[in-house]
Amino acid sequence: MLHTFVALVQDKPGVLTRVASLFRRLNINIVSLTVGESERADTSRMTIVCEAPDTAAHRIRASLYKLEITVDVDEVGRSEGVIRELCLIKVAAGPNEPNGLHSRSQIFELANVFRARVVDLAPESIMLEMTGSSSKIEGLIQVLRESNYTILEVSRTGRMAMRRGKHTSRVLKALGTPNGSIDRLGPPPDLPVADIIPNEFPDVHEEEE
Repeated sequence: MLHTFVALVQDKPGVLTRVASLFRRLNINIVSLTVGESERADTSRMTIVCEAPDTAAHRIRASLYKLEITVDVDEVGRSEGVIRELCLIKVAAGPNEPNGLHSRSQIFELANVFRARVVDLAPESIMLEMTGSSSKIEGLIQVLRESNYTILEVSRTGRMAMRRGKHTSRVLKALGTPNGSIDRLGPPPDLPVADIIPNEFPDVHEEEE
């Protein structure tokens, strides 16, 4: 299953390499990873989506805490947070296409249905911008392909996630959060020695040797 982790890390050189090396050592594939500035000075916000068994979530979160560059780690599920993705799609829509220039009006209609925006219009193509869930973006791409449109390029940011605002236990229960509460940020209990991931990572040059 897919897990979405939000990690606040120190804004220092080599942070991305350390996080990627940690997942490599855990033998867990990173599906998507987005990094950007956060609300804290000198701190970056990472949204990491990985595919792992349900029982591995605790170990991943604890292992991230073992890195000295980690400030906070939180696992965000669909019921507890808002998860979005940005996508740019360039579609061929020139006079040489099967529907000719008439294909542009059809693409405009599809964009309106999926609440996408036209951000660039060229003689041979149209670029759409869409923000939403991964399933919604996949739906638009599938409809374009099934309608025999040629997709020239697709660029996706990967998931970005943030916990919902402070709610009462009644609201949290309606959202489907277990026990009607949210597990706040904070390091998990200590892991057994066998599960601790080394905090020291060799330099790139050492690994190449």
